[in-house]
Order: sequence, then structure tokens, then C-alpha cells
Amino acid sequence: MEKGLKRSCVTVVVAFLCMVHVSVSVPFIMLHGIAAQCADGTNDNFTHLLTNLSGSPGSCIEIGDGRHDSWFMPLTRQAEIACEKVKQMKELSQGYNIVARSQGNLVARGLIEFCDGGPPVYNYISLAGPHAGISSVPKCLSDLFCEIVDGLIKEGVYSDLVQDRLAPSGYFKDPMDVAKYLESSKYLPKLSNEIPEQRNSTYKERFASLHNLVLVKFQDDTIIVPNDSTWFGFYPDGDFEHVLPAQKTKLYTEDWIGLKTLDVAGKVKFVSVPGEHVKMAKEDVVKYVVPYLQNKPSLTQRLNRKTKEPLHP
Repeated sequence: MEKGLKRSCVTVVVAFLCMVHVSVSVPFIMLHGIAAQCADGTNDNFTHLLTNLSGSPGSCIEIGDGRHDSWFMPLTRQAEIACEKVKQMKELSQGYNIVARSQGNLVARGLIEFCDGGPPVYNYISLAGPHAGISSVPKCLSDLFCEIVDGLIKEGVYSDLVQDRLAPSGYFKDPMDVAKYLESSKYLPKLSNEIPEQRNSTYKERFASLHNLVLVKFQDDTIIVPNDSTWFGFYPDGDFEHVLPAQKTKLYTEDWIGLKTLDVAGKVKFVSVPGEHVKMAKEDVVKYVVPYLQNKPSLTQRLNRKTKEPLHP
């Protein structure tokens, strides 16, 4: 009788578990911006804040030594290293979310579009990402870096010397010389599928597979020029005065990377918050970032207790 009672209890427990919601923990990674590193107070604290607020495990992915290599390692190589790292992280094997800050967003998109054999990315939250490019190189934070950067720029931002040694050159876009940009820039034209004869449908398919894309623009940002680049907006070719919103650009109207596909499906959130470059108030983090990192419930299929066959509605 005791064995029968135990067996009945087990059956009841199994039946109950088959009918409850199970919380699936989706991890996230964080990619910092230029002149920064995972170990600095800002990025370390931000990663921990997101974990504490969302309840999801998170990791800041470091590329090279962080601060120096974020300036002087080409973005193509940065994206390759990030790809290698996420493929080695077993906790990401079933998929993950991305939060990226500033230049880290160009690495994030490289992960999504270029990473062959990598785990799927579900939600991507972009904080001040220069997605359509910049028309000026970001400000330096130290005299030594500034001297090196200025010296490289003087050599010509689209020269091989600069393209291979200065990360921001990979997304510098001069609207007055778009032909030179398309011919010589080694990162953003490929990432955005801008070169007609080189458009890659796989990049578009991967980007369009995102569940959610959150694009956060900071209203007082003077680092990303033009600021609407954070929403995929940019100057028209040959015009330095006006800025096209994303929806008026060819990247969107011709759907080069799947941005229009995502937007039409209601998966793109264009968010504008007060503050300077990547300086986000906690209440805005809670409102616009945390919901896309929180565990999503998945209903386990209910089974017939006798036959163990799936129950159909």
C-alpha cells in the first residue's frame, strides 16, 4: 500500500509539473564602447545592475585588452573575437540577448550577421549605437590616444593604414564622398549590405530573425554625429545639413539588412531618452532595457495522465 501511495504521489507531481509555466533563463552579454573595458567601474556596475534588475545571468565580453584595442583593433577582428568567445560559452548555446553601448553595437551587429555557427540572438538592445555611421571621429580621452588618432586621420581615414589600425574608421562615413566610403571602408558597408554587388542575404536573414530590436537614442548626445544614426538615420548623399530618418533611407526602404522587415512586424522599438552619451537614468533602464532581458515563460505541453499523449485544445 505504501508503494502504491508513493507511486500515486509521483504521478500527481509529474502531472502538475506538466501543466505549470516554466521560466526559461535566457542569458545576456554586454559589449562596451570605445576607450572602455569590462573591468572599469561603469561597465562592471552596469552589467551587475542589469543582472540584478532582470534576474538573468549576464557577462561583459572583453575583446583584447579593452581600452586600447577598442581604439586600435579593426572592427572586423573585434567581431571575429566576439564570435569565437560566444561560441565557447556553454551557457549561451541555446541562445542569448545582447546589450551594447556605443561602438560596441557595431561588434554586436557583427555577432548577429557574421558569426557562422554561433548561437541565436533573441533580443538586441542598442544604447547609442552609431548604426548608420558617424561623420566625425569620437573624442579622445587622453593626450596620448589623441595624438595617435590625429596622426592616423591625417593619413586619410579611408586609407588602408587607417582602416587597419583605427576602429572608428570602419564606420566613418563622409556624406560628401560616399563613393570613396563604399570603395574603401572595410566594415560598415559590408555590415549594412550597402554595396549592391556584394549584398549578402544571409546577413539580412540573421538580422531579421531577431525577436526584438531596441534602439535607444540619447537626446543630448554629442558623440554620435548625426545623433539619428542611433536609429539608422543619416545625412543624404552630398548633404551635410539635413538628416534622413531611418524610414527614408535606402537601407530601410530597400530592406538591405531586414530593418524594415523587423519594423513592419512590430519588433523595432525606437526609444528616445534624456541624457548625454550612454548616460541612462535607472528608471529608463528599468523601462526600456530590463523587460527584454527578463525570463520569458514557456508553457510545457500538457499530457494525458493515463496515455501520456499530448492534450489538444
